[in-house]
Amino acid sequence: MANHKSAIKRAAQNEIQRMRNKSVKTRIKSIVKNVRLAVSEKSSEAALKKLGDAKSIIDKAAKKGAIHTKTASRKISRLTKLVNTIST
Repeated sequence: MANHKSAIKRAAQNEIQRMRNKSVKTRIKSIVKNVRLAVSEKSSEAALKKLGDAKSIIDKAAKKGAIHTKTASRKISRLTKLVNTIST
């Protein structure tokens, strides 16, 4: 465990940030799962709506630093490509 006052504070901050990142990442996983489910059901309208929500959530996570910007871009790209397979 940390001994210095600054190290104790940093450890507490790290724990708070870890919990915040965990909830953001869980939210990303859930929305990605919802988009994939909509695609598997062949409902293009629902998939497009959920894709928009997913893009927003993933971009916000990247902006907060919970995930890397290139990871966010890759996830959005793959989801868009998947949704486009049913809408054409």
